[in-house]
Amino acid sequence: MQSLTRLLNTTLSLQMPPRMAVAGVNLQQLRGKTKVVEKPTPGAGQQFRRIVHFPEEYTVEPLKITHLAGRDPVSGRLVAKGIGGGIKQQYRWVKWLRDGPTEGAQEELVLEVLRDGCRTAKVALVAVGDELKYILATENMKAGDILKTSRLIPRIPVRPNEGDAYPLGALPVGTRIHCLEKNPGQMCHLIHAAGTFGTILRKFDDKVVVQLPSKREFAFQRTCMATVGRLSNPEHNKEHVGSAQRMREMGNRPRSGLWKRKEGKHGRKIRRLPPMTTISPPAPPKQEAIKLTLPL
Repeated sequence: MQSLTRLLNTTLSLQMPPRMAVAGVNLQQLRGKTKVVEKPTPGAGQQFRRIVHFPEEYTVEPLKITHLAGRDPVSGRLVAKGIGGGIKQQYRWVKWLRDGPTEGAQEELVLEVLRDGCRTAKVALVAVGDELKYILATENMKAGDILKTSRLIPRIPVRPNEGDAYPLGALPVGTRIHCLEKNPGQMCHLIHAAGTFGTILRKFDDKVVVQLPSKREFAFQRTCMATVGRLSNPEHNKEHVGSAQRMREMGNRPRSGLWKRKEGKHGRKIRRLPPMTTISPPAPPKQEAIKLTLPL
């Protein structure tokens, strides 16, 4: 049997062209290699932490979530490190567009202020006519408050209360705002983090200059909608974790444990100081010898 196998291999190698034989050897060498996959990079709104399954129509029911734990949903490979575990959270769909009438103002009733595990600021359940929706809650918002929303820009700036939504042109200078539109009619996707706010600095022509939480100033159109007040949960950045288990409950994995502060690979080394060196003054320039060309 072994002699027959050796004879067949010899016949095939004689009949196979040299190029095919080389290609066959290459394929045979690559048989044990891993599959090359282009892994995406986190950023541009991709955190690889969770996937929220949004229905076709808006609802105030908690939405279902698929936890990714830092892995690509297509290939299943690890993309973002330091993500994993975590308590199951409920995602509440916030309606980012605060739309109101162009004449007068519509009133909205705050039914409940509750904590959402998928965002830092609290959310408020608001009733508008026969519709229910979620908005981001302000610092002092409570159940039973009446909010006003309008797109009217009067000649004299309004005196808004916390949680009201007006265009930038209708608000006085110095007002604290959040949930700001970048362009009129778009979603309010600026200033969402807990305890943050922007400030209206000045107005010129049909523009309004707003200072964002990053202390950078931008000019927006006066018809861009904004919500008045500072966002809730201002103590979020001062929250003390306190234990490793609490960090795992928040959905963060521990570090590798290989890095040490003093003797690790990239840590701070405690070494003896180098000996003191004495810096001498620079040497004087070398004087050139005088050569006489006149024969004596």
